[in-house]
Amino acid sequence: MKMEENCGDNFVGTSLVIGSGISGVGSTALLEHMGANVVLYDSNEKLTAEEMQKKLPGESRAVCISGELPRDIRKSVKTVVLSPGVPVDIPLVNELRDDGARIIGEIELGFMEEKGRVAAITGTNGKTTTTTLVGEIMKAHLGSENVFVVGNIGNPYTSECLKTNDNTVTVGEISSFQLETIIDFHPKVSAILNITPDHLNRHHTMEAYVAAKENITRNQTKDDVCVLNYENEYTRTFGERCPARVVYFSSSRELADGYWLKSDKIVKSVGGAAEELLDIHEDMNLVGMCNVENVMAAIAIAEGMGVPMNTVLSVIRRFHAVEHRIEFVATKGGVDYYNDSKGTNPDAAIQGIRAMSKPTVLIGGGYDKQSEYDEWIENFDGKVKWLVLIGQTRDKIAECARKHGFDRIRFADTYEECLKLCTELAEEGDAVLLSPACASWGMFPNYEVRGELFKEYVRGLEG
Repeated sequence: MKMEENCGDNFVGTSLVIGSGISGVGSTALLEHMGANVVLYDSNEKLTAEEMQKKLPGESRAVCISGELPRDIRKSVKTVVLSPGVPVDIPLVNELRDDGARIIGEIELGFMEEKGRVAAITGTNGKTTTTTLVGEIMKAHLGSENVFVVGNIGNPYTSECLKTNDNTVTVGEISSFQLETIIDFHPKVSAILNITPDHLNRHHTMEAYVAAKENITRNQTKDDVCVLNYENEYTRTFGERCPARVVYFSSSRELADGYWLKSDKIVKSVGGAAEELLDIHEDMNLVGMCNVENVMAAIAIAEGMGVPMNTVLSVIRRFHAVEHRIEFVATKGGVDYYNDSKGTNPDAAIQGIRAMSKPTVLIGGGYDKQSEYDEWIENFDGKVKWLVLIGQTRDKIAECARKHGFDRIRFADTYEECLKLCTELAEEGDAVLLSPACASWGMFPNYEVRGELFKEYVRGLEG
């Protein structure tokens, strides 16, 4: 969908932006550009209106409110833009919806001003690596000035959409939170990399979580492409009812049509005729089968966007790991240190363990998203030498580990104590892996801070 010429007509009355983080600030600025009267609201009572105002552009006329939202403001609201961290079913949002307000999110708002083509990527794991790689491929094809990488990757869509034109491509990493509030968002190529249990404290049921992920194809047609993982039960079966033309990738079996792994080679099949594209050891700088799948998905997405294969493969050959995702940090005292802070759920952390080839001291634990840890523990597979646990979930994980016969467990009360303990437990020839299987909230603002502190500590070690 493209926005009508008179954008302000779509925002008659008050537009309420809930959440004053980077997404909310971007939404506020864009709404004002579109001619709306904006209230920026944050329920955090510790914030002041002055602090919120400082986040906005100097010319902003938005009203900033924190704490309790006055009733007269609520009654005047016609459009609500939710930041991704705001659940769609909290009492305030329910009340606004019941009063007739239109509920959208930052992604939907940004798409209203989109003038180019969109590639959108979701999935429980692998989103950031795949989005970054697709972004680099598109930049090599179109030039950096014509490509915008946005969304859950940390760059608000609303901050970039006004720069788009008929020649640009927007590559979006789209979370399940963001997909709950789309209405007309319509990517040319979408991808669902995988779906495994996550964020059930937010979505409440697996069915609701799956539905949110599938919503990425809501407005696609057979003229569009959806890239799906054949080895994930949810995405494979979704392919049977997906509204777009489906392109599968597989790391475990031959496909007559699609991208698959033949021994150590990624191949593309069309009508049963297979063409070798690259060697996963010689042509990739990424480790782990999860990254093989990410690369296959990126190839499919890029081809769906019309990029020549020689350009795609050239970028893959020089592409290195995304920060915080099975990222090699250093070797100190004969011990290899890996930062996989983005392993914020058990399935992502499984990929981190699978990528290890040495006896591993594993750091786990953090915020409780109501995940189950059995499969993660089962995938230790003799590789995990010690499990060092921190955070809210440490007792829950320890109980699960012992149930599965693993009792080489140590606890730490602080992150610094945890890191020190790991260096003491690791011997020459071992690896230390930060791959917590949990979110960082409670101890850290985000997984990036958790990963950066790990890297700082490792780089400060002698040897």
